[in-house]
Amino acid sequence: MSFLRNLLGMGPKVDFAELILNGATIIDVRSPQEFKSGHSANAVNIPLDQVPSKMNSIKKMKAPIIVCCASGMRSGRAKGMIAQAGLEVHNAGSWRSIA
Repeated sequence: MSFLRNLLGMGPKVDFAELILNGATIIDVRSPQEFKSGHSANAVNIPLDQVPSKMNSIKKMKAPIIVCCASGMRSGRAKGMIAQAGLEVHNAGSWRSIA
C-alpha cells in the first residue's frame, strides 16, 4: 500500500481529520463541474490547470494545504507544484476520503 501511496504522490499516512480540525486549507483540483457534483466541506475549487496561475493566492492560504481530486492522480500533480513553491502540502487522494 505504501508503494501505491508514493506512486500517487501521497507520501506517508497523514491524519487529515486532525489537520482539518486545526484549520488546514482544502483545495479540490477537479473541474468546476465535478466540484459542483459534490465536495468536502470548506474545500476551495482550483482546477489543476489553474494551480500555477493561482500560486500567489495559494501562498496566502492557511497552511498546511490538503489537495484532493477524484482519485489522487491530479492532486498528486498539484501537490508537486505546491510543494515546489515551498508550502506544506498533503495529498488526500479522493475528495471522498476527507468528506
